[in-house]
Amino acid sequence: HFYLETHACVATPRDSDEIELFCSTQNPTEIQKLVAHVLSAPMHKVVCRSKRLGGGFGGKESRSIILSLPVALASYRLRRPVRCMLDRDEDMMTTGTRHPFLFKYKIGFTKEGLITACDIECYTNAGCSMDLSFSVLDRAMNHFENCYRIPNVKVGGWVCKTNLPSNTAFRGFGGPQGMFAAEHIVRDVARIVGKDYLDIMQLNFYKTGDYTHYNQKLESFPIEKCFSDCLDQSKFYEKRAEIEEFNKCHRWRKRGISLVPTKYGIAFGAMHLNQAGALVNIYGDGSVLLSHGGVEIGQGLHTKMIQCCARALGIPTELIHIAETATDKVPNTSPTAASVGSDLNGMAVLDACEKINQRLKPIKEANPKDTWQEWISKAYFARVGLSASGFYKMPDVGDDPKANPNARCYNYYTNGVGVSVVEIDCLTGDHQVLSTDIVMDLGSSLNPAIDIGQIEGAFMQGYGLFVLEELIYSPQGALYSRGPGMYKLPGFADIPGEFNVSLLTGAPNPRAVYSSKAVGEPPLFIGSTAFFAIKEAIAAARAERQLSANFVLHAPATAARIRMACQDEFTELIDQPSPDTYTPWNVVP
Repeated sequence: HFYLETHACVATPRDSDEIELFCSTQNPTEIQKLVAHVLSAPMHKVVCRSKRLGGGFGGKESRSIILSLPVALASYRLRRPVRCMLDRDEDMMTTGTRHPFLFKYKIGFTKEGLITACDIECYTNAGCSMDLSFSVLDRAMNHFENCYRIPNVKVGGWVCKTNLPSNTAFRGFGGPQGMFAAEHIVRDVARIVGKDYLDIMQLNFYKTGDYTHYNQKLESFPIEKCFSDCLDQSKFYEKRAEIEEFNKCHRWRKRGISLVPTKYGIAFGAMHLNQAGALVNIYGDGSVLLSHGGVEIGQGLHTKMIQCCARALGIPTELIHIAETATDKVPNTSPTAASVGSDLNGMAVLDACEKINQRLKPIKEANPKDTWQEWISKAYFARVGLSASGFYKMPDVGDDPKANPNARCYNYYTNGVGVSVVEIDCLTGDHQVLSTDIVMDLGSSLNPAIDIGQIEGAFMQGYGLFVLEELIYSPQGALYSRGPGMYKLPGFADIPGEFNVSLLTGAPNPRAVYSSKAVGEPPLFIGSTAFFAIKEAIAAARAERQLSANFVLHAPATAARIRMACQDEFTELIDQPSPDTYTPWNVVP
């Protein structure tokens, strides 16, 4: 995860048997519930507050309890404030990581490349406890086909218990791992039938009205539009021709280009979490204090909620303030996760604003020329309630295929397509991303500046996932890569030299607040364009030496893996002993 702010918590006893916590968590209600359980106290005696986080990415959805529970217990028993913040190495050793996956698949397809059947097995490394691993596996199994229609599917999943720290939620929550299998499937089919993988993609794309393998109808699926727009924006075919010429002229440097689409389902897998609350307080001077159940993690959620509130009440954003996320303002909140923070909390804010608008309606009609402040003053003296709570639950969503087979698994889907060009050094395994172009369908964006920033950030984090970031453990399960010295993160120099992001136009979404779409997790998988472009570049190097284009490259595509995949007279000098003849110093899951 490598959020800038590690896990932190401050607990302060209040009165005789109350306790207040300031936590770096995506899930204040869970902290409140479990602290109450540990202290044998009712939940109304515990308040958890989160002003803002220095990043979370899923690592603070369930794992904050590792720190907050002992801090709360110490404060409660000692009757004095207690504060604790983990060092980076402590944080990385204890909080777990994203889930490593292994996929084994068999596919059936026609000689034209139309995929007709798939039998796939998904294995995930959960670590030493269950945590959220079954939900992560469930999403991976639902996303293994990405954007491609496969009429006959058998998908099985296994959660594997190992000697590692318990793995947990990470941005994408199993979806990118599942879609990674789909992109390998499409490229395997293209290689076997001898066609361009872009043609195989287009042949197998879902169309509006198709059903997924978990029986959800795709009501609007603009992947073809994203696909054609991205090809045009990136000048894909021109660049591919230039790359072929470059590769002919350079023996030790090779370039590759690759395109990847994405389809990400928006909703919590657990049905009861698809709800949110909000509280709107209007004061005598016309200023508005807004509270909602979402946590500001740096993703711009508070900004979007202020925009929704301002638009609903018809007032400037300067009049609205969000102080914090607190369990005594909005109870029973869902974690800020699954990309639905804006969708759920935005609709709850609209519900609260609508109640206030109805109360103010007679005053506005009687005084149409007054200002907002004058309407509020008159409402106060007329004893009109200027505080309202809002609530929203996502409609038609269910998570039990037996009890409710016609329920939606996801509220809707966010789509996108990306293209990256990469250059590798065949002698060192080093690489550089030369250009990236992304087209995302985000409906009618609430804030395009924030959303484009989210797309760029998600791409870089996905790039790190598939290309750079490798966790190294001892054979006994102790983490060696405990900080940036041994854990290679994307840096400024890894940002694509040319980085173009555009939003699809004319694709509103009736199932979310103001026709917007979720943006947090969906673009992350587009980071895999760098991985597949690296694989194309390696294939070009291997082709010069008459080596097979069918080779194994595990993610992340580190410098060592790139170098060894470019087989030549130098790699043949390295003697690789049989795995069962020695004890390795490190293990990569």
